[in-house]
Amino acid sequence: MSRGILTIDDIASKNTPAIVDYLTEKGIPALMFAWGSQVEQHYDEAVYALQKGMIVGNHSYSHPAFSTLSVEEGIEEIERCEEILDKLYKDAGVERKYRPFRFPYGDKGGKNKEAFQAYFKEKKFHKVNDKNLTYPWWKENHLDTDMDTLWSFDFEEYRIRPNSDFTKEDVWAKMHDQNPAQGGVLFAPENSHILLLHAHDETEAMVPGYYALFLDHLLENGFVFDTPEFL
Repeated sequence: MSRGILTIDDIASKNTPAIVDYLTEKGIPALMFAWGSQVEQHYDEAVYALQKGMIVGNHSYSHPAFSTLSVEEGIEEIERCEEILDKLYKDAGVERKYRPFRFPYGDKGGKNKEAFQAYFKEKKFHKVNDKNLTYPWWKENHLDTDMDTLWSFDFEEYRIRPNSDFTKEDVWAKMHDQNPAQGGVLFAPENSHILLLHAHDETEAMVPGYYALFLDHLLENGFVFDTPEFL
């Protein structure tokens, strides 16, 4: 039986409430990562996610590649989003218990990686409990000790765009790939995952209800969604 934590990047968006309603209906807990400037544009949608029980973490303010930034610029990105999230939780009337962070694009800062990891520890950010992930490459790349939240399976549905040759059928194929170039096998006995999906209105326009399409397929195949826990 495969199991894992669902994470959803790049909230907020117009379709965030629909995603939240689907997750609530299906009883799927999720950790959402907020793109600060997107929250400013879709503030009520982000409030809705919190009030419906989602955990919302920091995904930076403007979604840059952190390896292109100085340490100071990266910290400014993080803290600007932190200010927005503190206000968001307050306005939603929800206690902010956890402060997880995810780097945009999984770009951990290049030569500044260790400086950012030290910052997360100093500021008491929360690490997602990934102790059930047993892939050798997870430890070889120090993902078991890094404070930020990476992923072990990316649906890559964000690639479904006009004039792109990537389709929902490619997502199906990726979900059933038994020898992936990156990440772990999705459907395999005793595999645990941190899953990555995105809240993108552009994908919604191409494949309405894409999130339900793919997550229903997981449920139909016996996938168990775990409540996010933190170390």
